[in-house]
Amino acid sequence: MKTWHYALIVFLGGCCLGILSTFVKLAYTAGYSMSEVTGSQVFIGTIIIWIVTLFIKKKKLHVMQTLKLVLAGIPMGLTGLLYYQSLQTLEASLAIICLFQFIWIGTLMEWIFYKKRPTSGKILSIVILLSGSVLAAGLFGDKIESISLHGMVWGILSAFTFSVFIFLSGIIGKDIPAIQKSALLSTGGLVVTFILFPPFFLVDLPTVVGIAPYGFILGIFGVVLPPLLFSIGMPHVGPGLGTILTASELPVAVVMSALVLSEHICMYQWAGVGLILGGIVVGNRKY
Repeated sequence: MKTWHYALIVFLGGCCLGILSTFVKLAYTAGYSMSEVTGSQVFIGTIIIWIVTLFIKKKKLHVMQTLKLVLAGIPMGLTGLLYYQSLQTLEASLAIICLFQFIWIGTLMEWIFYKKRPTSGKILSIVILLSGSVLAAGLFGDKIESISLHGMVWGILSAFTFSVFIFLSGIIGKDIPAIQKSALLSTGGLVVTFILFPPFFLVDLPTVVGIAPYGFILGIFGVVLPPLLFSIGMPHVGPGLGTILTASELPVAVVMSALVLSEHICMYQWAGVGLILGGIVVGNRKY
C-alpha cells in the first residue's frame, strides 16, 4: 500500500469523528444525559469491535502488550468525556475550536518526542487550518454573550487527550492486527468511561431501548472506525501529519449540521471548510 493510501485512511478516520457532534446533539434533544450518551457509545462500540475480532486471525499477546494497548485507549475515552462536558457550558462553535487545537499540539508532541522540527509547509498548513476552523465554526455569526472558563478548560483538555491518543496510536502495537489493536484501545476507553460515569442506565430497559440507536451510530463512528483507521494509517504518516489529516473532522461536522440538523450555514463558514481542506492539502502535499 502506498503512503498516500495511509494518509487517506487517517483522513477518513477524521471524517468519522466529524459525524459524532450531530448525533450527540440529537441525543441531547431527545432528553438523554451526557453519561447515557457516552456510556452507550463506548459500550455498543466496544461490543461490536470485539465481535468482529472473532472472525479474524489474532496475534497472541503478552500481558504487558495487552495492558499497554488498553492503557493507550484511555485518552480516547477521556476525549469524548471532556469534549461532551465542554458542550454543557460552551457554545458548540467555541467547543469545537478548543478541540481543534489538537492540530498544533500533535505537531508539538512530534517535535518534542521525535525531535522532528515542523517544516515551514507544515506550519503554514496549521495556520490555514486554524484560520479555517474559526470561520467554519461560525464564530462571527452569533454574538457570544458569555464564555465559560470551565468549558474552555474542558475543551482544551479534550484536544490534549486526543493528541495523546493519536500519538500513541502511531507508536504502540505496530505489528498487531488493526482490528485486534482497535478492540483493545476501545476497551481502554470503555473502562475509563465506566469508572468516571458508572453505567446505571444499563439497568433501565426503556432508557437502553431508547438510546440504543444513538449509541449504535456513535459507537460505529466514534469507537469502532476511528481507532481502526488510525491503527492502520498512523504508523505510516506520523503524529504530526496525522493530526493535520484528522482536521477533516470539522468540515464533516459542518456538512452534517446542514444536512441532518438543517442548520443554516453562512458563506463564510463554507469558506472556512474550503480553507480547512486546502490546509490539509498543503500539509499533505508530498504525498
